Amino acid sequence: MAFEITKDSIIGDILDYDRTTAEYFLEMGMHCLGCPASRGESIEQACAVHGVDVEELIEKLQNHINK
Repeated sequence: MAFEITKDSIIGDILDYDRTTAEYFLEMGMHCLGCPASRGESIEQACAVHGVDVEELIEKLQNHINK
């Protein structure tokens, strides 16, 4: 079964699944990926804080993982 990313996906779970996804979080200005608080946020929460379109980020991450 493929790894599916949704707006409710937890950032730490995504990073644990594929560490190379970190570049997408860094791109959006999320430079504190090692912080336990940021790893526990959902994609939707992080996007709201950083002013990023959640659907666009999900698409980028999903496309990257599915390569």
